[in-house]
Amino acid sequence: MINELSPADIHRLLNDHEILLVDVREPQEFATARIHGAMLFPLSSFDPLALPAADKVRIVFHCGSGKRSSVAVMRCQQAGLSHCEHMAGGIQAWTAERLPTVTLDPTSGGVIDRR
Repeated sequence: MINELSPADIHRLLNDHEILLVDVREPQEFATARIHGAMLFPLSSFDPLALPAADKVRIVFHCGSGKRSSVAVMRCQQAGLSHCEHMAGGIQAWTAERLPTVTLDPTSGGVIDRR
């Protein structure tokens, strides 16, 4: 079972410090645009057993569109872990709702905080 949460749900849960948001995109994608507070754990090197136990922290996965985060949930479940949540639509849905991101200025390399 995969539980999908909306970007608005994720935003509220992050603000309330109720989840650990795990971004399963690749480092170059993360550098281009990321969600405040998200931890990078690329699917290409994803090891579900390296995650904290579900009884220690509530983990929600996200990616670019929702496909890779669904795969991360399935890998967790195959490993016997109960992490089952991901953000529907990924960061594309997040930015479509104009929620805050961190990006890099391509001309200077400086951080742009889009709140």
